[in-house]
Amino acid sequence: MTGRPVRLIVGCPHGGNRLPAPYRPLFAGQEPRLRSHQGYDAGALRLARELAAALDAPLFHATVSRLLIDLNRSLGHPRLYSERTRAAPRAVREEILERHYLPYRRGVERCVAEALAAGLRVVHVNVHSFTPRLGEVVRQADVGFLYDPTRPPEKTFCLHWMAALRRLAPGLRLRRNCPYAGRADGFCTWLRRRHAAEDYVGIELEVNQRHVIAGGTAWRQLRTDIAASLKTAVEEAAWPAV
Repeated sequence: MTGRPVRLIVGCPHGGNRLPAPYRPLFAGQEPRLRSHQGYDAGALRLARELAAALDAPLFHATVSRLLIDLNRSLGHPRLYSERTRAAPRAVREEILERHYLPYRRGVERCVAEALAAGLRVVHVNVHSFTPRLGEVVRQADVGFLYDPTRPPEKTFCLHWMAALRRLAPGLRLRRNCPYAGRADGFCTWLRRRHAAEDYVGIELEVNQRHVIAGGTAWRQLRTDIAASLKTAVEEAAWPAV
């Protein structure tokens, strides 16, 4: 591989719907929400683990529910806490922040900093899943690739990844910045403000939960194809050093 070497980092901030025992009383009667997309991204953690294993990449993941605190939101964002935790005493919110939010974020930040100090370019892939429907709208994408269009390395990387995945699974509907905008508030957006485009590539991968719900061979094959295509994209994205 020519050019500047790449350090891949895999993240999954919405991997589970666990509630630590001290905070369960805050969510009494909320079990259906915790099991729904409001509580976590179904299938995302399994995919993230397989991507990290296939590419020998560090994995940063969370299993606490985003209804407790959303690790992908910036401090001060109105949806950092759900309405249940916003109503809790300030001391409780600060405890949740210290025990769950800051360790996750600081771990990723430290990994990014160490890679950059070693002269590597970072490709940070945050893995998510999205609901097949939003209200009355049926979402048409199977896999979405979210990035900042004003950062050319991110666009280049996504085009390589999408092309590789399309070769493996030509029937998939692949979309850029769908079902969400890549520049919306999130951990990748926060890190972009702190690192140059040539140093840090932040991608949010979004997979339609219809594949998770269907399960079986097709879901397993999709995970395999995403991992293989990501490997190809990392190999092809050895851009010249700047």
